Amino acid sequence: MRILICSFLFLFLFVQPVFAEPTPQLKKELAIVIDDLGNNMKGTKEILSLPVKLTVAIMPFMPSTKEDAELANENGHEVIIHLPMEPKKGKKSWLGPGAITSDLSDQEIRERVESAIKDVPHAVGMNNHMGSKITEDERIMKIILEVCRENALYFLDSQTTENSVVSEVGAQMNVPVLENNLFFDAIYTAQHIKKQADLLSKQLIDHEKIIAIGHVGVPGPMTFSVLKEYIPVYQNQAEFVSLTDLIPEFNIIDGIESSNMVEDD
Repeated sequence: MRILICSFLFLFLFVQPVFAEPTPQLKKELAIVIDDLGNNMKGTKEILSLPVKLTVAIMPFMPSTKEDAELANENGHEVIIHLPMEPKKGKKSWLGPGAITSDLSDQEIRERVESAIKDVPHAVGMNNHMGSKITEDERIMKIILEVCRENALYFLDSQTTENSVVSEVGAQMNVPVLENNLFFDAIYTAQHIKKQADLLSKQLIDHEKIIAIGHVGVPGPMTFSVLKEYIPVYQNQAEFVSLTDLIPEFNIIDGIESSNMVEDD
């Protein structure tokens, strides 16, 4: 009996139960991209002052291209080139200088992309400004992505058309391609922007990585105001990251139904 009691005490005091360690919860990641910088647009300085990591898309050859790129870099934001590309609808005059249009030769396209890269300081990637026609054109996208690969740039498909070939061509050429999942401000009202901000919060419940695009310019002050309000909400759900932070896996982000995509942006 004494032996049994001693054995029990030994087991109780010295043999601790082994519990499986809890599986660490994966940290969700949110990348917010702000388009249309470079032309002294409304809301630029306000948005660049937001206390989270952003990716800012700056148009080349514009009055404040270099100034906005430097300010973004100083504030810790990632810079990409907002390359103007021809849409299926709309005026070419909306594109700005150095636009990629379907009537250009292969060499002309290459030269324009290379010039745009040189014009935007600190750029590590590229996305399309408008461009529904160009992102459906395999010939042109091969040239653009080839130049991106030569300059170690990734490409963000803003998803201005459902028939984009960017992800397919990028995969063939081994160029990192990401895809936009949501536009905050396709409609220029505070009500719509807030509705999209709510939708993003709901999408973060079910998805690990999300990319969302907003703009300076006409909706800029409203987008800034809504983002400022929702930053604490998003910080409770996810980590703010740059697009580069989503690149290492070389995966195209998909599986999220795009919401309120616009014909051209």
